[in-house]
Amino acid sequence: MDIKLGFGSIPRVQYVFVSREGDVCWYMLTEDEKQIPIYEKGLTGIITGIECNKSVETKFGLTSKTDLAILADKPYVIRSGRESIFSKSLLLSLDALTIEQLRNPLTIAVSPGDKTVVFCNVYDPTTYRVVDFSWNGHREIDLQALEERVTHKISRVAVNPGQNPVRQYGELRLQMMAQIDKYLTQLAWKPEQGRKYLQQHYGKNSRRQLSDAELLDFTFRVMEMAGVVQNVYMQSSSPIDIDIKAS
Repeated sequence: MDIKLGFGSIPRVQYVFVSREGDVCWYMLTEDEKQIPIYEKGLTGIITGIECNKSVETKFGLTSKTDLAILADKPYVIRSGRESIFSKSLLLSLDALTIEQLRNPLTIAVSPGDKTVVFCNVYDPTTYRVVDFSWNGHREIDLQALEERVTHKISRVAVNPGQNPVRQYGELRLQMMAQIDKYLTQLAWKPEQGRKYLQQHYGKNSRRQLSDAELLDFTFRVMEMAGVVQNVYMQSSSPIDIDIKAS
């Protein structure tokens, strides 16, 4: 997380609310509670946590929500109704992913359905492939069991919840650095090659000088060069993961 000294906006987590209005599927709120429609269909970042069946007080009373925390250019929380199609398709997609896949950047995408329905698709941004899962019988799924599986899985890859935000995002940068180190080792890059690449693409001499967005971009690039996505799919024995590769 880039910290700028001096006057500026209040460093708050940006909430994104899933709600259909025409072709717009989600929005943010201003400080005076006015809706700001989000026209982009996807948010790419690293998942840092999830809260399922969370009780939230709204103008309609107490409701149950699903909150997905994701780090991109800033920390975001995507909030959706627990029983919504978006929430269920999000959970089914995350349940289909392996621990290794969850450690890498993912794209959470919205898609309008009939009337007020919003679907969620999860993409691998390095391959443009959507995570495939079975939607059959979604009305009869054991939602509580699904929530518990996904929460447990994400807790194994996320940093400690409740940690100081500055330290938390510092650790996330360190995690990305460690992932990059692994890929660069596979590529057998020498330090001079890395510095030259950073200078050519970002005008900087060190990964530590990269902004959060640049570090995410650099992570994508070395993943592609190392072919890490294909390796992850080949190591998986899950039929769903095999479908992801073929899609």
